[in-house]
Amino acid sequence: MSRQIQIFSTKVLSSVQKQELVKANFNVIEADFIDTKNQPFELNEINDNLIFTSQNAAQSLLLHPKCEELKTKNVFCVGLKTKILLSESGFNVIAYTGYASDLTEIITLIYSNESYTFFSGNLRKETLPKALKEAKVKFNEIQVYETSLTPHKIKTPVDAILFFSPSGVESYLKENKIKGELCFCIGTTTAETLNKTTKNIIIADQPSIEDVIEDVIEEYK
Repeated sequence: MSRQIQIFSTKVLSSVQKQELVKANFNVIEADFIDTKNQPFELNEINDNLIFTSQNAAQSLLLHPKCEELKTKNVFCVGLKTKILLSESGFNVIAYTGYASDLTEIITLIYSNESYTFFSGNLRKETLPKALKEAKVKFNEIQVYETSLTPHKIKTPVDAILFFSPSGVESYLKENKIKGELCFCIGTTTAETLNKTTKNIIIADQPSIEDVIEDVIEEYK
């Protein structure tokens, strides 16, 4: 590698994650393109099973004073990190998948007679609620966190951009254009948001930040 490859991350990485890229001789620029904050909510009418499609929702619930009372219920969630977070906090995770669409399939095919409470954010996708409604599965929804877009204009030319959520893509495109940059996406839902803009997309095998970083290192080896 003669010149350093410039990588732009639309999320500020942890020092360990960033180190991986720096060690592999990349120059990393980063900024948070979305901002997430917990919001107050009531724990009323909670059904027998709990659904989480993001780590933010799980973290928000864990901070609730009545969180302990929900540990008798079973959990269905998206994401390994969400599963670990909830399991280590004493929840019983029955099923977890990489994507909401796969989780929806498990619930509607195998556990459709159960009732659910879905803990969500304001920008959540329709995938899960829509499928549950269509399958006539009993569920309610409680919004527990809020995501807002925080777009910035990027002045430095970069070779590759890392995207970790559909809202991150949306936020980036508000102030920036994608020309020839290679776009690394954490998953298919994030990639779909980019489809109209570019075809230079690489999707991680597993939807985790670490897998996105591995792909970058692999690609430029």
